[in-house]
Amino acid sequence: MSPLQHLQEASQWMEDLSRVFSQVDLIERPMKYLQCLQHIEELSAAVQQRLMVNSVCEAIKVVDQLAALDSGLNHSSCSHLQKFLRETLCFWHNIIKERLSSEFGKVLTQLHWPIISPNQPLSPVANCPDSSSQLEALVAQLLALQASYPSTEKHVWLLPLGVKYCDLLCQMQPSDPIMLLPICKRFRYHFYGNRQTNSLNKPEWYLTQALIWMGSSAAFMEEKIQPVFDRAGAAISARVELCRGLVSLVQEKVAADAPRILYDDALFCHLVEEVLQFEKELRGSHSYPPALPGLLHILLEDAILQKWLAVEKKMAVEKMDAMLSTDGAWSSQYKDISDMDELKAPDCAETFMTLLQVITERYRALPSPSAQLKFLELQKELVDDFRIRLTQVMKEESRCPLGVRYCAILNAVNYISTILRDWADDVFFLQLQQAAVSLGEDEVPGGRSMMEVGRLASLEGSLFDGLLALLDRLKGDMLGRLLDFLMREISEKAKPYCQERWLSLPCQQDQSIMSLSGSACPMMLCVRDRLLNLHQVLSLPLFQLVWQGLAERLDHFLYQDVVLSNHFSEGGAAQLHFDMNRNLFPLFGHYCKRPENFFKHMKEAVIVLCLNVGSAALLRAVLKESAADPPPESVLNEMGVYCLAPSDVLILLNLRASWPGQ
Repeated sequence: MSPLQHLQEASQWMEDLSRVFSQVDLIERPMKYLQCLQHIEELSAAVQQRLMVNSVCEAIKVVDQLAALDSGLNHSSCSHLQKFLRETLCFWHNIIKERLSSEFGKVLTQLHWPIISPNQPLSPVANCPDSSSQLEALVAQLLALQASYPSTEKHVWLLPLGVKYCDLLCQMQPSDPIMLLPICKRFRYHFYGNRQTNSLNKPEWYLTQALIWMGSSAAFMEEKIQPVFDRAGAAISARVELCRGLVSLVQEKVAADAPRILYDDALFCHLVEEVLQFEKELRGSHSYPPALPGLLHILLEDAILQKWLAVEKKMAVEKMDAMLSTDGAWSSQYKDISDMDELKAPDCAETFMTLLQVITERYRALPSPSAQLKFLELQKELVDDFRIRLTQVMKEESRCPLGVRYCAILNAVNYISTILRDWADDVFFLQLQQAAVSLGEDEVPGGRSMMEVGRLASLEGSLFDGLLALLDRLKGDMLGRLLDFLMREISEKAKPYCQERWLSLPCQQDQSIMSLSGSACPMMLCVRDRLLNLHQVLSLPLFQLVWQGLAERLDHFLYQDVVLSNHFSEGGAAQLHFDMNRNLFPLFGHYCKRPENFFKHMKEAVIVLCLNVGSAALLRAVLKESAADPPPESVLNEMGVYCLAPSDVLILLNLRASWPGQ
């Protein structure tokens, strides 16, 4: 027989055997079904027998076998068998649990549970010295029974362990945590129904009560229950689980009350404040783990969150209206305390930023970055609204930019910009920036372009860049208006000085004592007085920008209208040197060490005009040479001239009146 023929015959035998085995399996299935059913009944009878002789521990072991069988049938198609086994298992669970619950309740009573007062004793009553041992045995049995419950979401009978109390307050079900039953009854009695303590305008009553129960029960849970859990090998924190149960009670209450007060702003605000305070106390004083949900997730429900945002905006706008209309809105509350008034922020700006900070503290603890970003968008909207209000007031005051109110507005803009820049470097807002990048343009409120998302991701910008650009533009515009006003006033005072007869002034040798030009006095007094006044009313960073900007503009003005518009004798050049170096520059010397460096044109023009005749002639010759060695720039640099170009220096030399041969 060839191998091929052998394989063909063997294949036929295999097919025949497979049909036989299938028939056998089909015949055996009912037998196995009946055997499984019989096994369930036998285990059920075994549980009953052990309960009849009060052997609860042995009964729980048999229940564990039923639970293992139930787990083995999870993928079976025998739905009726599964249902029968599940019902049998639940039946015995309820029977055993009812027996253990009764005994456990008695032991808890002997141990003075529930602890509703911080001063309540923890020791057992005198006639029950073995309460602790009974407690340990019952807890171990309940834990063992709990582990075998036939459900993907375990029903817990001792402590909540994360179970949600959806129906707890409607009726006390057999599967509710035993230790929480007396507390649940008290909570339901006081804070549901027609009791005076069930008041929508007093959420602090039930929130505070839950915190009191947590505090008063902490010692009992740690001293009486936690050691039992530890010896039973259960990785459970008794105190945390009790807190979780009480939090669940409060969650249901808040979730029930919140929709009823959505149309009452005062009640809604009060509830939010109390929930935030409860959350802070829960996480702080009671060490509730951050991973476990508290009450804040209830505030994230769409209707409640939108209401919260709307109320925050409404109240903030009302406060803005109020703070801008008060008599002291534009004065600093620290104006008499110099070391606390660096930014010289007016009261309205400081109150506004405090308002934003309070909003931040309210939403900082929210567990949802997308919700936090919605509040951030609200804050940015409020800042922009406040900027527009400042702009409107500024335009009314722009006719007098040196006035107290105009300067106060400028201080306010600078103060808000400074605070926002500080916030941009704060860890919380950096985390929000990362969240904005992670969420992308689809979920970020207001929608962000890919370019903006990329910029935020690279940390090149901050969440406040758009606002800061608008505020900086307003600040620049206000500083420009102020400097323009200053220069108009100073240039008016400087007209006699610009028309001074510089060409006919006597030489320095003919004057015993040099003094300030009489025509310069009005200009110098104006500069001095304005600087002193602005130093008092502007914050230091703003004042530095102002005096530096004024110095730059004054430098160009004097260079154009005094130097380039006149000719100078040797005496005129000496007088200009004295006016600048001994009078004008020192006016700015109160605010920096080397004020002449901010008057580059005038400083260098005076150097050139005051050169002696020989040096001036030599310099003019060098500047006129097309291929001079050394180059003209290096010669000028040796003289201290860096800003003026050689062509400018030639012009200045031509303004000198005295040259050899003339």
